[in-house]
This record gives sequence, C-alpha cells and structure tokens, in this order.
Amino acid sequence: MLVLRLLNVVAPAYFLCISLVTFVLQIFLFIPSMFRDPSTTPLFSPALLHGALFLFLSANALGNYVLVIQSSPEDLGKGLNLGEGAEVVADWLDGSRSPGSALPSTHFCRLCARVTQRHDHHCFFTGNCIGSRNMRNFIMFCLYTSLACLDSLVAGMAYISAALSMSFANPLAFLTLLPHSISQFFSGALLSSEMFVILMLYLWLGIGLACAGFCCHQMLLILRGQTRYQVRKGIVVRARPWRENLQEVFGKRWLLGLLIPVLNVGSDCRRQKVK
Repeated sequence: MLVLRLLNVVAPAYFLCISLVTFVLQIFLFIPSMFRDPSTTPLFSPALLHGALFLFLSANALGNYVLVIQSSPEDLGKGLNLGEGAEVVADWLDGSRSPGSALPSTHFCRLCARVTQRHDHHCFFTGNCIGSRNMRNFIMFCLYTSLACLDSLVAGMAYISAALSMSFANPLAFLTLLPHSISQFFSGALLSSEMFVILMLYLWLGIGLACAGFCCHQMLLILRGQTRYQVRKGIVVRARPWRENLQEVFGKRWLLGLLIPVLNVGSDCRRQKVK
C-alpha cells in the first residue's frame, strides 16, 4: 500500500514534467526551426498551422486532465445509499459490503478513501479514481494526449531529419536511430540536445500508442455498457443499445466536449432518468 501511495504522487509529477518538456521543445525548438525566413512567412504557413494545432491539442489534454482531478469521486456515503450506522462504513473500509447497501458498481478505493459510482479503475497519472463523474473527461484526456504525443513525434522527426541530414523514408531508419545515435553521442559526433530529442521521440511514441490503445479499449467497454471493474469482478450488466451507453457517458452535447474541455454531464443525465 505504501508503494501504491508513493506511485500515486510520483506518477502525476512525472506526467506534468513530460508535458512541460514537450511544450518547451515544441515552442522553442521545433516550431522556430520550421520558419526559414520569418519576414516572408505567410499568414497560414505550415509552421503557424502546426503551432496552432499543437496548442489546441495541448489545451484540450491539460484541460481534461484538470477536470478529471477536479471531478473527484463521491465522498464516503455522500449521495449514495450506503445505509446507516458506522457498521456499513466499516464494511467498506474492510473491503466487504452487505447486499443492497450500495448502488451497483460502486467501489471504495483505499487510495482515495472515497466511494466511486460506476467505478472503472484508479488512474495513478491523475491520482484519482475514474467513474461516472469524470469518465468522459478521462477519455478525452487520453485521446488528446495521444494526439499531442504523435504530433510531437512528427515534429521531432522533422527536426532530427534536418539537423542530422537523414531521411526517414525507410521504416527501419527509426528503429536503428537510437543505437546509432548512442554510438555517435559517446564518440562526440552528436550534441547532447539532439540526443535528448531522440530519446524523447521514443518516449512520445510509447506514450502516444499506450494512450491510443487504452482509449480504444475504454470505448469498447462503454459501447458494451461495462466498466473495467465490472469485467474484473465478473459483474453481469443489463444489455442496452450502444447509443444509450454512449449517451450515458458523453451526454447529448458530445460534440462540445470533443472540441473544448467541459465537465462530464453523463452522470447528471443518468440521475435525471433515475428520478
């Protein structure tokens, strides 16, 4: 438990550090290198369009990240039918609960010390549990983080291609880039800044693919009306049309949440239907 609590603090700091490094490299290295002659640069140049795209992706990723943290799980016993008396709270703290003492798919997280409605999993990179209140923001966070990493990967490859006068037309060039760069770095033929960018390329690739795969897996579960917690515990859910499952998570104004970071309204719609 101590290791998990430590990871719950280190992982968000690691993510914020990677985000800051990515932002600095994009703004002060990659984008300026795209300008050949700033005085003759047209208004809608590729460099300016790339800068606007990166700022859009970064703003959505960071905005949804903040909303995931702000949309905390329910406080213990608040708004949930957990029963009366300290015995029920003790059952949650012990990891057990009596039948009918809580809404379906609620779960007490020892790291958060809170109960999450429609619990999916605990995300260490946000230091928060993912449930009905922040599921949409979490999916948008994964989507835009993946896109921002892949955008940085393309910009970094363009910078390295120009700095080292190499071509990535051959798919094997990217695979052999790291071992070849390490040998050049220790021989003194490669600058430390260029070596750092090359290491970041592989980091962006790994984070981008991981977030994209996790987002796709999460969308499949949503279409089936399930959560990761239900699948892990073998909880059977009632079959519903996939449109209702999507609307429960993304709400009716799903396009607004796709373009700008907004609070998750899926749980609010669900509560109105229950009432």
